[in-house]
Amino acid sequence: MTALAHEAPTPAGEVEPRELYVRHARKNGRPIVTMRAVDHGEACVVEARFGDADTPTPATRTYRFADARQATAFVTEAVEALMYLGCEIHA
Repeated sequence: MTALAHEAPTPAGEVEPRELYVRHARKNGRPIVTMRAVDHGEACVVEARFGDADTPTPATRTYRFADARQATAFVTEAVEALMYLGCEIHA
């Protein structure tokens, strides 16, 4: 398989990052946070972007975990807290 011109090839032995899932939290129709989990092979990273795409400088935080299980536990707890606070969660 040939890589497209705009794609950088993955070095030998490295795993291509793979998006596991995305969760969107909204309250009263307004976006609160989007959490995206990406498996990099050696670690799993959860990116949390607060606000929406129209926010001039949306705050973004990344959280690094040893594996997808730990990242999923983190996102699950965050989603439960957001639901408790009255947010709607969408995949």
